[in-house]
Amino acid sequence: MNKAAAVVKSAVNQATVYPILFAVSIVHLLNDAMQSAIPALFPVLKDSLSLSYGQIGWITFAMNVTASVLQPVVGVYSDIRPRPFILPFGVIFTLLGVVLVAFAPSYIWMLLAVTFIGIGSSVFHPESSRVAYLAAGPRRGLAQSIFQVGGNFGSSLGPLMTALIFVPLGQFSVIWFSIAALIAIGIQYRVAKWYSAQDLQPRKKKTSVEHAGTRRALSKAAVVGAMIILVLLVFSKNVYMVSITNFYSFFLIDSFGISKQTAQWFLFAFLASSAVGTFFGGPLADRYGRRKIIWLSILGAAPFSLLLPYASLFWSGVLVVCAGFVLSSAFSIIVVYAQELLPGKVGLVSGLFFGLAFGLAGIGSAILGHYADATSIETVMKICAFLPLIGLLTIFLPKDHELA
Repeated sequence: MNKAAAVVKSAVNQATVYPILFAVSIVHLLNDAMQSAIPALFPVLKDSLSLSYGQIGWITFAMNVTASVLQPVVGVYSDIRPRPFILPFGVIFTLLGVVLVAFAPSYIWMLLAVTFIGIGSSVFHPESSRVAYLAAGPRRGLAQSIFQVGGNFGSSLGPLMTALIFVPLGQFSVIWFSIAALIAIGIQYRVAKWYSAQDLQPRKKKTSVEHAGTRRALSKAAVVGAMIILVLLVFSKNVYMVSITNFYSFFLIDSFGISKQTAQWFLFAFLASSAVGTFFGGPLADRYGRRKIIWLSILGAAPFSLLLPYASLFWSGVLVVCAGFVLSSAFSIIVVYAQELLPGKVGLVSGLFFGLAFGLAGIGSAILGHYADATSIETVMKICAFLPLIGLLTIFLPKDHELA
């Protein structure tokens, strides 16, 4: 018991490695900026490739489900046998996808291009999240938030790219993102050198000792139940986020008759507020508890989402910013909470939840796209407004002191 306590104390006293956290956050920004180029192109591709809402949904599905299926596999593999230099290798797939997007002449080629981008994400997210965990020291919530905020800021650039680049210059302008991919490869190489210098095998061995002495007595059924709830919370967050990311600009155009460029500024406001909310979530969870902030984040978005479809143009912008800020803080905390539910399986948890986030968003996008074709964009927005109410399930999660 004393030995286990000493191990715990050593782990807690480990310093937070901020340069590495900021490095993976910057790559996350570049990676997700490249990914966000796909939905940002939708207003252009809908006309140039004559796409339906259903086909737009399937493009997102192809990219996200590819990442969803592969990420848990990468995560499990990294738990068993860490491979630091897979980090820069993964971005090469993203680079290939970006080049293909720029030249894609048809819907089928676009599906192939986004599949490459999905493969790149499947390598990047679980391994980089593992790096963030290793560099976190005692501040796991903050570390995941720093990692996540880069991705959210990268995603928020999509609407700006549409308004300032894609609408004026067209599909081929995506080729400039190959520069971002090359920069990301260089940074990931440096991160991989730090990662490979860590004492990975002893760290894995002592993790089991550490948790054997400190973990509370949660039954297997309680852990399974908590994981199911976390999955449902990820479902509610990501399907609502994709309903805004993919279809909110069309909703504004149809409902208020504004231009494509103007609609993209509203979407940018949503994504930028989401990025800011992500940063605040982790530190608040470190201070006040994971469960409380998850509760506040998911359920707290409900009043804004429920009012949004019925608001005027001005109040629609205000409400979507509020919903993005509140809702976005949840994901990094959910990942840390799940890592503490399943100690010693950092890669598996990261891959599983990033995979779920991508997969649920992809499936949701495909279903919502076809439903929008069958009904209307307005109907889709009204139905998705109820998703944050799933946050009520947070009451059944174990309290923080019951975790590792």
